[in-house]
Amino acid sequence: MRELAVVVGTRPEIIKMAPVIRAAQGRFDLHLIHTGQHYDEEMSGAFFESLDLPTPDDNLEIGSGSQAEQTASGLVGVESMLVERDPAAVLALGDTNAVVSTALAASKLPTKFGHVEAGLRSFDRTMPEEVNRVVADHVADFSFAPTDQAVQHLDDEGISAGVYETGNTIVDACRDHAPMAEERSTVLTDLDIAGRDYVAATIHRASNTDDPDRLRAIMDALDTASAPVVLPAHPRTTSVLDDIGYEPSGSLRLVDPLDYLDFLKLLDNARVAVTDSGGIQEEASILEVPCLTVRPNTERPETVSAGVNQLVEPEDLGDRLETLLTDDAERAAMTGHPNLYGDGTAGEHIVDVLDAQV
Repeated sequence: MRELAVVVGTRPEIIKMAPVIRAAQGRFDLHLIHTGQHYDEEMSGAFFESLDLPTPDDNLEIGSGSQAEQTASGLVGVESMLVERDPAAVLALGDTNAVVSTALAASKLPTKFGHVEAGLRSFDRTMPEEVNRVVADHVADFSFAPTDQAVQHLDDEGISAGVYETGNTIVDACRDHAPMAEERSTVLTDLDIAGRDYVAATIHRASNTDDPDRLRAIMDALDTASAPVVLPAHPRTTSVLDDIGYEPSGSLRLVDPLDYLDFLKLLDNARVAVTDSGGIQEEASILEVPCLTVRPNTERPETVSAGVNQLVEPEDLGDRLETLLTDDAERAAMTGHPNLYGDGTAGEHIVDVLDAQV
């Protein structure tokens, strides 16, 4: 049986690659490589068990470090695994350092590289993620694009061979995992909150956390909301808040990072989502939860065009959030469009292409 290697390194990658892993089982000899880019068990390792996924065959244990350190360690580790195993193809998803490491390693070996979630663009090269996804796309043998707009971005850059519009695996993941979360998670009871009566928030991108004034303004907006705001705090966010001595005293509740199924249930039952995460913009649209994204740009423009996601700056966040919490008509206008990213068969489509081509 042909071998397919799958590289994951962060929580979103594990979640989004889960449908591909499930679709590949029985059709390929699957070899799962975990780079360990998220070194906290709450952020990564426990997800394999909670999502009923196979245990990784290799864990590179890269952990934290600078962009260069993570990329270099990933490049060495992934190359070693690919040389040893010589799989027919290797897949990586998204825009992390694990993706660019895999792309560069495979580009100089016989192994074919498939980039899942190809063609996304924020057109902001100050974002490390933008550089990673551009590099990955330009060396990929298979570009699995989630939308027609992503396909167009690739074509604009001269990439047309090996491009397949598949839909986004996040749709598959949400449809697979939301019932699991509803059944298994007790997060609303544990946090003593009621469905549709709170805000689910995440803030972790360096563009927000590395600017103490910007981060404080975001936290102040969340802390003065008229409904409880639950923010599972990324270690990066917690560290900066500790450094600046920020302690919420109002509506904001900082909690430890949640298990994926707990967070999915938290998001699914929220009144509004506030985030700077690309994946949560997608998930909120699928789950029909209005989303405010605290960024000047997004590589998920479909959500903005559909009216279910709005880009806001910290100084505008409080007013806009309050409008969505108190104005039913405004909130209803930002609710809907669960099929922006496909019909929930992206994982099968990706594996079908590989089955026919490698």
